[in-house]
Amino acid sequence: MRILLVNHFPLEGSGSGVYTVNIAKSLVNKGHEVCIIMPETTKSYKRYDNIKLHPVYFYDGEYIEGQLPFNFPCFTTHPRSTNNFFDMTDKEIELYKRAFDIAIKEEVKEFKPDIIHVQHIWILSSLAVKHNIPVVITAHGTDIIGHQRSTRFHEYTNNAVLKCKKIISISDDNNYLVLNNFPASKDKLVQLKNGYDEKVFYKSDYKKSEVLKELGIEKNYDKIICYAGKMTNIKGVDVILKAAEYYEKNDVATILAGNGELFDDLRLLSDDLGLKNTFFVGNLNHETLRKLYNISNVSLVPSRFEAFGLVAVEALACGTPVIASSVGGLPGIINKEVGFITKVDDYVMLSKYVNKIINKETSFDSDLIAKYAYDNYAQSSLIDKLIDIYNSVI
Repeated sequence: MRILLVNHFPLEGSGSGVYTVNIAKSLVNKGHEVCIIMPETTKSYKRYDNIKLHPVYFYDGEYIEGQLPFNFPCFTTHPRSTNNFFDMTDKEIELYKRAFDIAIKEEVKEFKPDIIHVQHIWILSSLAVKHNIPVVITAHGTDIIGHQRSTRFHEYTNNAVLKCKKIISISDDNNYLVLNNFPASKDKLVQLKNGYDEKVFYKSDYKKSEVLKELGIEKNYDKIICYAGKMTNIKGVDVILKAAEYYEKNDVATILAGNGELFDDLRLLSDDLGLKNTFFVGNLNHETLRKLYNISNVSLVPSRFEAFGLVAVEALACGTPVIASSVGGLPGIINKEVGFITKVDDYVMLSKYVNKIINKETSFDSDLIAKYAYDNYAQSSLIDKLIDIYNSVI
């Protein structure tokens, strides 16, 4: 089978990007051919074995012939772009559509896909359904927020839902939001949770002092609290900083990995709160992120919105307990055997749970946590269900 995957975002820096790479690798391992169309801002983007990549170039400081004269748009922000769909001019939207329309047409002609799988119910989904090829769409949640935010894009979202063959929701909450916003999706909606790459995230022994030095941290802290994700309002990083006031000690470090529009503001907040052992380490590659999870006592996911929560699963795969907020797909992932669920924006509750862990009032079995992640969310065990969805519409 030939599968054309299309994403509104680059393959690194967003949940949908990671999702796309994970399923692409698993499909190739099953003997299928895969091509991915995605936005890019550099020619030095990461390549993957046996996966054809078709970048659509946008401008972000590096000149590339034929690129669009603005950075790729997002629903909120991306570590590599603060441009968003809602501030785009009509001319920019037309340029955006034209560039991706050309890319899709080229791959329909050259790659000859049996099926097109697009991430997000949005503009590119609407472009993909124009061809006489079955289209499957995965809803990631931010697309639903975008649909709710602006009627300007309803022509695209409604057209995509009307003409696609299947829509994949990634959690119970995500399923409800899709159905509530698109009643026409009722007979097309199937639920399939996200999977993580078990060859990238797994439990292993690392020397804490060496990993900390790799992150630019010279002091060897006894306890590590970590976060990985975008520095945006919906991720609730400010909640971590406010909680750190209550749990921070000389031997407890909070390590925040990621970037985004609020990076500088959050560093200022950390200074204002007088936090001494909080470190902003920027974006990390997956290998370094795996090391960080493995040396951490707990990983925090205090999101204000999270359709699924793949970062929580990746931390669990490394044997690290997770404290997550009670939004979206997170309550479906975290149970009392692997972590805690907190109220949204409740930094006092968050700090109490952190203290329970670092003070050893509550203990978790890291082997059990890693096994739970593998048994329930390993991509290799979920890919056959996705292939079944493809076959049902071809």
